[in-house]
Amino acid sequence: MNRVLLLPLLFFSVAAVAATRPVPDAMVHPIRVTPPLPALTVLNYHDVVDDLREAGPNDSTAITTDHLIAHFDWLLTNGFHMVSFNDVVAAVEGSRALPPKAVLLTFDDGLQSAYTRVLPLLRAYHYPALMALEGSWMDLPEGKSFDYNGKRCDRHCFLDWAQVRQIQVSGLVEIASHTWDLHRGIVANPQGNVMPAAVTSAYDAAAAKYEDAATYRARLYADLKHSADEIQRQTGRRPRAVVWPYGTFNQVAKQVADSVGLAFSLSLDDASPSLAPDKTIPRVLIPDNIGVDGLAALIYDRHEVQPQRVVQVDLDYVYDPNPAQQERNLSALLDRIKRMAPTQIWLQAYADPDGNGVAESVYFPNRHLPMRADLFSRVAWQLQTRCGVRVYAWLPVLAYRFKEAPGLPSLGAAMPKAGDDVYRLAPWDPRVRRMIGDVYEDLAQHANFSGVLFSDDALMRDGDHLGPWAAHTPAQRTQDLIDFTTALTARVKQWRSQIRTARNLYATPVLRPEAEAWFAQSLPAFLRAYDYVGLMAMPQLDKRSPTDQWFQQLVDAVAREKSGLDHTVFELASKDWRNGQPIPAQVLGEQIRLLQERGARDVGYYPDDFVNGQPALEAIRPFISGSDFPYKSR
Repeated sequence: MNRVLLLPLLFFSVAAVAATRPVPDAMVHPIRVTPPLPALTVLNYHDVVDDLREAGPNDSTAITTDHLIAHFDWLLTNGFHMVSFNDVVAAVEGSRALPPKAVLLTFDDGLQSAYTRVLPLLRAYHYPALMALEGSWMDLPEGKSFDYNGKRCDRHCFLDWAQVRQIQVSGLVEIASHTWDLHRGIVANPQGNVMPAAVTSAYDAAAAKYEDAATYRARLYADLKHSADEIQRQTGRRPRAVVWPYGTFNQVAKQVADSVGLAFSLSLDDASPSLAPDKTIPRVLIPDNIGVDGLAALIYDRHEVQPQRVVQVDLDYVYDPNPAQQERNLSALLDRIKRMAPTQIWLQAYADPDGNGVAESVYFPNRHLPMRADLFSRVAWQLQTRCGVRVYAWLPVLAYRFKEAPGLPSLGAAMPKAGDDVYRLAPWDPRVRRMIGDVYEDLAQHANFSGVLFSDDALMRDGDHLGPWAAHTPAQRTQDLIDFTTALTARVKQWRSQIRTARNLYATPVLRPEAEAWFAQSLPAFLRAYDYVGLMAMPQLDKRSPTDQWFQQLVDAVAREKSGLDHTVFELASKDWRNGQPIPAQVLGEQIRLLQERGARDVGYYPDDFVNGQPALEAIRPFISGSDFPYKSR
């Protein structure tokens, strides 16, 4: 949240086993309901072993043969229809519809078990499947090995080409590319973090520079062409699909894949597949050797709306000119977040050391602003991998000062006085749109994250310098800003195609819809436009006391909107903006409980002062933890 912009607004005052669930009916007789299924479910398996001790100690995706047989039996007896990849292609192209309860089976990595265990089972059940081959693993020179999920593997862990040809001859299996040598990590930042090769701009430590976009494209082109050419040479058929390593992809990579004939792509995601051209098909990863109850839950329950617990973090608190102190700050943050166990971190990506809410420098390489430190990539990756949270990159929408272009038009005064609105550029200007878009795209190219938080600076008032938008109604200006953030999202998705979006919303336009004229913000419009609305449930902004009645009115207003409670994060203040004092964790916790009692599902707070331990960890943890144990989320 822009710390200066908060102040001016004070003046505006799931199938048989697990697919059915009991629903209480007057506490007497339960009604069992079956959740709807998407048109297609794609299941993703890896190694199949007779005994889990055969798999590597870190292999969470291996499944035992008896459990795979149980999966196949359960799918058969519960009316699912296995479809081939050719059936899926026909559905995508509109030439043939899929049967009801359609399932596509996929097996990744080209392991020996695909031939010794999977193929016999596919023949026995007459189930079609898609198998994705990683070429460099199959082509390992004799005597070479590498770590595969904690087990040393040489070329004999994987299929040879004679076995691939026999699998193909069965008529049940289509072969796909799993890339030739992109199923690995590469150095992604100066701190040495290793990230997925297919979606990462490599960092060259010796030259102290990142791979540029052209070099990235050339690297992917060479790899994917090598893979497709080799499969065609060895099998006589060119693959039609690429299965992205680790399930991650971006639009640039998809364009490169399409240029070498890999027109279809598959990822890993809980989303329902969209059977439309140019759409990547998400798959459900089968983890932890689950039985049929776990399989049923994955198929039926994965679209349930899960409660979100959000903590918004200032990266300024991590930064320090002393690298050793900066690492200590990062460790303190990671230890605290791991212990706290929220589900999302909204992480500041721009620098705001003077607290004026304007991005004059940022924490990532980019074309237009000074880089205070190359820090966002490091912190975001550590939070994701060590703490298991989703990280949303928090950036302003309009509050930028580009010294290279001092004449850019703004919505208000060029140098606001104390108590005035934060400096905001005019979003109707094409130069402004291009430069801010460049910043968003540069962040996406250089860092790995799950979503974008559009900050609270995105607002317009009747008294602003509105240029060609002056004649627009408040609702039109609301949509104008939404359209601008949609354009920014498209820039991000060139490099991070699976990101989600959130946007801050003030409470006043929720409680008083006519206040849309003062903000160009609207809850119904935001709910349609973003995955989450970060509603600032902070009565201090209106110079009001945080009374139970105020919170109740806010939740009730959100509840009146369709799916409002499913997509709104009620974000509380952990600091009293009027006096700068921290709000006690117990008070914050009581506010969270009050929101939940009124029906709020998703809650969070800002700021988290991990340096000074505010709010107190053990006091706030029961209220903000997303863990099932020991702290239930509802």
